[in-house]
Amino acid sequence: MAIDAGADALGLVGEMPSGPGVIDDGLARTIAEFVPPPVSTVLLTARRSADAIADHVSECGTIAVQIVRHVDPSEYSALIESLPSVKRIQVIHVEDETALDLLERYEPYVHAFLLDSGRPAAARVELGGTGRTHNWEISAEFVRRSQKPVFLAGGLRPGNVAEAIERVRPFGVDLCSGVRTLGKLDPVKLERFMNAVRVEQSVSQN
Repeated sequence: MAIDAGADALGLVGEMPSGPGVIDDGLARTIAEFVPPPVSTVLLTARRSADAIADHVSECGTIAVQIVRHVDPSEYSALIESLPSVKRIQVIHVEDETALDLLERYEPYVHAFLLDSGRPAAARVELGGTGRTHNWEISAEFVRRSQKPVFLAGGLRPGNVAEAIERVRPFGVDLCSGVRTLGKLDPVKLERFMNAVRVEQSVSQN
């Protein structure tokens, strides 16, 4: 459904402390093997050590990994050595302006960033799929400073994605809960979302 709607990448959500869309590793591998190029497959992992992340990616067989926790940068050297061909996307949870401080910390090790609205230090840990937006002014500043592509996530839906693109100017957008109904991917919401993205792209190009 997502591919037919025009998605450039599919996020396969591994075990998380909260949030929708989690699937087991076996199903993630089945989907990764099925997806045709040029659509990318991205494993979302909550693991924090290089060895654990590498094992998770190898188990699921994706071409990219989205690391949803703020990990120690020292883990990246070992991860790069283990999986040199796998694209690395670091999630930055934009809770306040301190998110900007993480840009320099991770930029040498990643291929891209993804800005989300989680609360990794909360009593009930949230690492994505919250359905909440965050301060897009901070995200826009992150995009301006970054030398790597930046994806925007966090509370995006058909009714606000055009504004989000206009204000933040991300490389791409990422979503989960915004196109779901009762936990399932909703074809009507998905189509409305993709149409809104296409309209905004057309406006920007003109």
